[in-house]
Amino acid sequence: MIEPGTYEYFRQERVIFGKPLAAALVEELARHDAHRIFVVATRSLSRRTDVVAQLRGVLDNRFAGLFDDVESHVPRASAVAAAAAARAASPDLLISIGGGSALDTGKMVQLCLAERIIEPRQLDAFRVRTDDAGLTTVPIIAKPALRQIAIPTTLSGAEWSHTTGSIDPERHTKDIYIQAELAAPAVILDAAISVHTPMWVWLSSGMRAVDHAIGSLCSKHPTPFSDATTVQALGMLNRSLRRVMAAPDDLEARLESLVGVWLASTGMMRMQYGASHGLSWHLSALADVPHGDCSCVLLPAVLRFNQSVNGDRQRAVSKALERADLDAADAVLDLIQALGRPHRLRDVGITRAHIDTICQDAMHNLLVRNNPRSIDQPEHVREILEMAW
Repeated sequence: MIEPGTYEYFRQERVIFGKPLAAALVEELARHDAHRIFVVATRSLSRRTDVVAQLRGVLDNRFAGLFDDVESHVPRASAVAAAAAARAASPDLLISIGGGSALDTGKMVQLCLAERIIEPRQLDAFRVRTDDAGLTTVPIIAKPALRQIAIPTTLSGAEWSHTTGSIDPERHTKDIYIQAELAAPAVILDAAISVHTPMWVWLSSGMRAVDHAIGSLCSKHPTPFSDATTVQALGMLNRSLRRVMAAPDDLEARLESLVGVWLASTGMMRMQYGASHGLSWHLSALADVPHGDCSCVLLPAVLRFNQSVNGDRQRAVSKALERADLDAADAVLDLIQALGRPHRLRDVGITRAHIDTICQDAMHNLLVRNNPRSIDQPEHVREILEMAW
């Protein structure tokens, strides 16, 4: 039986995949009347490889400036600094290249320019809030005049959503911002530039993509479209991540992973993912845990917690991961261990003191409060964290 529902298509227009970056960028730029293009890039790509230099060569006299001081999890001050650099360049198009933090920095630039934000505290007015009762408020954000082309070099999936995130170091919390025009109209997937990504980052972010797929497939309100794409994504990611770990130069497998992320993300911010994603924000803010490793240490425990309410959906996860003989939590754990990633909270720097804080703060997290199995008190969070400990 198909449950009634609604599926939202984001304001994305094109995906160019399997073509070299230079050729893909020339193809995409032909569609834009852009004369001043500002680039946001990760420090490593900009300063340790020739990838950004190649990009600048394609842009030629349209290159208007570069921000390459991207920081993990996008602290507020970093977002405002990037926006100030872009504002000074007066661009008419933005290109963000790198991992999830680079792409989210690009989105924060769009937001800051649209709302004339020049100080970190001004971001408070635009962050998503969830109250004690679990009611979420999404503030209206002005439509950004500046759009961006997204070029990912990891598997985090930031290129596929109309949301962005930024850490508030004073509150030790990751805030989320939502605006339809933050979705990149064009995404370029080039496996060749991903070889510069450290292997642990590639595999860790790959597990984040697995989490995206499972979050959609096991959501309280799944859709037929995302069911089909995420099942396909899980098979592609399971196969390709193992292949890349064994053969880092396997560009075919890397492209399969990038396309797998595309398919895994069809439910992103169209449905509530639940506690695995929601609790990740707290791990990142408190202990700087990479998002992919958050998924590694949380996802099996969240699956166990939710099994009583979506066991049938979890069986589809096990089958897609080619471990129909295992519960979904154990099938995911099998992949995590095969990739050599951590699978316990204590292995990623989370302490007992952190757990008490997370249990309280998570009550104001929209994804935690929309978990498939109801989480309406701190002890429910503690149950998950104890299983993950």
